[in-house]
Amino acid sequence: MAGESPDKAEQQGSSQETAASGGGGRDPRLSVLRGSESSPSSAVQVDQPTAVFKNLTPRTSGDDEPKTDSDPESKTDSEPESGAGAESGAEGDRLKAAVAAWVATEEEPAASAASKASEAKASAEEPEEAGEPEPEDETEADDSGTEDEPRDDGTDDEPEDGPAGADGESGDETDGEPVEDVEDKAPSASWFAARKPDADKKPAEPSEATDSTDSSDGSGSSDSSDSSEDEEPVDQPTTMFKMVRPPVVDQPTTALKLPSGPAADSDSERTSVFRALRPDIPAEQKAQKAAQAEKAAQEAPEASAAPAAAPKAPEAPKAPASKASAPAPSPASLAEPERTRQQPLPPLPPLDLLAELTNTPPPPPSPLRTTLRRVRIWTPLVLLLLIVFAIVQMVRPLPAPALTLSAEPTFTFGGGKLQMPWPDEGQGAVEVEGVGSMGLYGAQKPAPIASVTKTMTAYVILRDHPIKGKQQGPEITVDKKAADQAKHTSESTAPVKEGQTYTEKELLELLMIPSANNVARLLARWDAGSEAAFVEKMNAAAKDLGMTQSTYTDPSGLLDSTMSTPRDQLKLAKAVMQYDVFREIVNMPNVTVDGIPGRIENNNNILLHDGVSGIKTGSSTPAGGNLLWAANTVVDGQNRRILGIVMGAQNAKMLIDKLQLAIDNSLKLIQQAQKDVTSAAVVKKGQVLGYVDDGLGGRTPVVATKELKAVGWPGLEVKLELTDGGKALPHSGKAGDIVGQVSIGTGTGKVSSPVALKADLVEPGFDKKLTRLG
Repeated sequence: MAGESPDKAEQQGSSQETAASGGGGRDPRLSVLRGSESSPSSAVQVDQPTAVFKNLTPRTSGDDEPKTDSDPESKTDSEPESGAGAESGAEGDRLKAAVAAWVATEEEPAASAASKASEAKASAEEPEEAGEPEPEDETEADDSGTEDEPRDDGTDDEPEDGPAGADGESGDETDGEPVEDVEDKAPSASWFAARKPDADKKPAEPSEATDSTDSSDGSGSSDSSDSSEDEEPVDQPTTMFKMVRPPVVDQPTTALKLPSGPAADSDSERTSVFRALRPDIPAEQKAQKAAQAEKAAQEAPEASAAPAAAPKAPEAPKAPASKASAPAPSPASLAEPERTRQQPLPPLPPLDLLAELTNTPPPPPSPLRTTLRRVRIWTPLVLLLLIVFAIVQMVRPLPAPALTLSAEPTFTFGGGKLQMPWPDEGQGAVEVEGVGSMGLYGAQKPAPIASVTKTMTAYVILRDHPIKGKQQGPEITVDKKAADQAKHTSESTAPVKEGQTYTEKELLELLMIPSANNVARLLARWDAGSEAAFVEKMNAAAKDLGMTQSTYTDPSGLLDSTMSTPRDQLKLAKAVMQYDVFREIVNMPNVTVDGIPGRIENNNNILLHDGVSGIKTGSSTPAGGNLLWAANTVVDGQNRRILGIVMGAQNAKMLIDKLQLAIDNSLKLIQQAQKDVTSAAVVKKGQVLGYVDDGLGGRTPVVATKELKAVGWPGLEVKLELTDGGKALPHSGKAGDIVGQVSIGTGTGKVSSPVALKADLVEPGFDKKLTRLG
């Protein structure tokens, strides 16, 4: 055909050959088209095959590639349509030619059209089996097919003639055909718009145009049918309207906050971000944040909808969007800073924190709710403390048991009040050793004691140089001073000579029996080196014995400055009478000492009476007559020692008479004391005296194992003492076990009796251990 490109002529020739061969090689899609034209009901619906054709061409990777400026089709599509009025005539000519070709094909049998329709259907299913994706929506495919789509059939069409050539060619081909019928049967202009020659294509060469004109003029009407048959439209691959795949864009759900770092692209990193608790936000801030969120939500769909509508614009088809070209998230979504970048919030109260965690607001406070909350909080703590307290109470050591006296702590002897024959002058005292004082009289003030001082001298010598049993003690040589003093007639002395040696016991006999002053000074020098040093030792001994009102200035007592009291002297008497050798010496009426002529008589004639064991006399003008004495009495088969002193007897003219007066007064006191001192049963056998206290409230009684008698006199009140006897008390025991003793008195007059458990002693139980507080 004149004016067509060689490629199109070849395509039309192949179509005619196929039709001449009986339809075996004819495109089945044309048979379907002709079948639709032969039907009167579908005279106008000539665009039906577009729904079938667009499913036959598979998509290639080149379809999704963006068109460059060098692509003619792309360039043609992007340019605006121009010269619409000039091309309208050419388009009308093409419509006429297409209608004439369809009418010519209606003469084929209907069976051939049906078979070709089935073949077209089979050929339409083959691309689908090969994996061609079907369009999502038929309506969408139809709509997309009506648009001007650039052809991609792999064959570049040669540019056709311009608008002028098109009009001339169209006039020859449609000569003699009714135009009105063609317009009624013609498809819509949009269907043929795809075949509209582009204005930008190069015009046909002049030689080709001339040949086309000449051929058209010379052929005449006889060639009209052949020309129509040759110009029968062949389905070009370009008529397969490609379904445009919308570019993949990120949906609004993918517009997340930008991560703080490159490593935050990972989902695991993003899901592991810690969100700190935050306090209640004021209503104004909540409203502001809600408005920002709503605005961000509205912008996100608009941003996602814009890329989705882009494929429908024919001007600029774009490549599928990749992850790297995803739209950036809305700035509103990045306005709020990350919570993890905020400073740590101060700790909330327990109830507010619980409300944050459980997303439940705290209940309104009330006194009842506050009380219940405190009970729930403190009850476990109290229970825990009770458990700890119970464990501590159980493992604590038990307190040590103790004996407690429950009987009367004192006992008073009967017989009325004691009546002692106290002298009318001076001062004195009487005491039963180990029991107590029988009484005293006088001023009880320090006074000169004369030779009674020698008792302290003997005590210091025996303390520093004790003599036991039959021993005599060390030998002592008489010095010149002692020999010279023996010649003094103004004082009592012993006739010793210089160079003589005497034992300690012999010198003590000369000291206590004849009361020799020179021997007292000799012993002082022998013991301490000097008399002054010995005096210091005497005062120190007095202090040790508790003689607080006594002062010693010489070892013999010749000086009036040596003074003491009756009570102090009784303390000294109890101490010195503990030495056997001293008791032996003071109880001797007379003595014989080697080196001293004759027998030496004791000037204390009170010793001649039974039960009197003397101690020491003393007399001087300032001191008067004095006697420190000791007597014995038998009580319940045992000897009881009675000590006493009489000081300051002055009711006589001569000094020797004053001394004798003191002796007589002492004898009266001794005899009365020996008569009144007696014994009485204070504790009976089996008597409950007390109990063992386990320290936790438990008490086990104890009883005396024998009768206990005390020494006393009429009117004397004695005290009972219940002790453990120096042994630790057990926490448990059986009845009859000895657990202590009960005693009365002190010293040599002390009497005692064991005590035993009356019942079994049981260790404290669990309840007592648990409830103890001390």
